[in-house]
Amino acid sequence: MSGAGAAVPVRRAAGVLVVALISALGLVVSGQELPAGAGRDDVIKRCVSCHETDLMTQQRLTRAGWGRTLDKMVRWGAVVEPAERDAMLDYLAAHFAPTPAASHLVATAASEAVYKRACLMCHEADMIESQRLSRVGWVRSVDKMIRWGADVPAADKEALIDYLAARFRPR
Repeated sequence: MSGAGAAVPVRRAAGVLVVALISALGLVVSGQELPAGAGRDDVIKRCVSCHETDLMTQQRLTRAGWGRTLDKMVRWGAVVEPAERDAMLDYLAAHFAPTPAASHLVATAASEAVYKRACLMCHEADMIESQRLSRVGWVRSVDKMIRWGADVPAADKEALIDYLAARFRPR
């Protein structure tokens, strides 16, 4: 074969090689996105061969939820040894658990002191209490106050926001 006809098998073989390389690189890159820890290699070996890591990192399941997910994957054909399952469950539950909701924020004595010093210097308490913002809203409000000159050191900013979000959240 000569000419254009000979190029088709070469292009096809090159395409297969490129797909294989991209897939192999994808596994390595995807595996690198997961935090280090016992069970990580089992998760990469048993999960990342079919799923992108963002599927795991975004789910944020409880330990029981991860257990049900692993059991479901085994029912659907995933091969996971019992020792691997335990390590995978520990890893997933430790690294990809639900994040606390704003209602779980705690107003500590230290964060209250920051609030009194930074906010009540200029504002009356009732004005602040009437705001009833989400945590995101308090972040914006505190950032705005800092831009306008409020004395909130970087080390105190998160504690202040947590205090405001815990005490004065939307009803």
